[in-house]
Amino acid sequence: MSEKPVAIVTGGSRGVGAATAKMLSENGWNVLITCSSSLAEAEIVAKKCSSKIAEVVALQADVAKDTDCKATINMAVEKWGRIDALVNNAGTTKFAWDHSDLNSLDADDFQYIYGVNVVGPFQMVKAAKEHLLSAANSCVVNVSSIAGLKGIGSSLAYASSKGALNTMTLSMARNLGPIRVNAVCPGFIEGEWLKKGMGPEMYEAVKLRVQTTTPLKQTCTPESVAEVIVNLIEKSELVTGQLVTVDGGASLNL
Repeated sequence: MSEKPVAIVTGGSRGVGAATAKMLSENGWNVLITCSSSLAEAEIVAKKCSSKIAEVVALQADVAKDTDCKATINMAVEKWGRIDALVNNAGTTKFAWDHSDLNSLDADDFQYIYGVNVVGPFQMVKAAKEHLLSAANSCVVNVSSIAGLKGIGSSLAYASSKGALNTMTLSMARNLGPIRVNAVCPGFIEGEWLKKGMGPEMYEAVKLRVQTTTPLKQTCTPESVAEVIVNLIEKSELVTGQLVTVDGGASLNL
């Protein structure tokens, strides 16, 4: 069994997932990162994060598939013999910004988005539970969104899925102790994912609005969100069942 703590970070090929893997590895954690399609990118992240003090490996896995979730847990346990933290970061959406346009979504959209954003984290926790219970100060962090708190965001289905993830976080925290279960709810995060989904013009306009109208005059970065995740994992031993908003105060304006 590894003497170093072990974390699994789903959706770790870029953005918040990659930033979280980097910070944990710098702190001496061995980390398994997953991705559903961009394995080459995930392997680049793993190589950059690996060092003399930590090992980071990548695995292609779709959290919406229970077999992939079980395979992810099995790989971590076979490699290092333990799991101390699970970061459910993998997520998806369909960009349909006008929530009044109900024709922009259908049942298949909801089922696909819920499969990744809600069922995926459930399956990952279910597969990891016995190993997390064996660890000291074990922790699950679900990466949610202020969309799930405010009913805003990329689509009605996305906001609904993050609201469901938040509720699941509370239920798990209440019933899975001593495993600590929390969620982080970021606002606008700078990066290619939002830029692609919004389009460059809308992306820059929203970014400017956040930077000029919110209390802290800042947008989130993957690193700023990862910092909160790592803090919840490593230092917040009495924090569980919390939905931690990370948005520079943007949600206060809504």
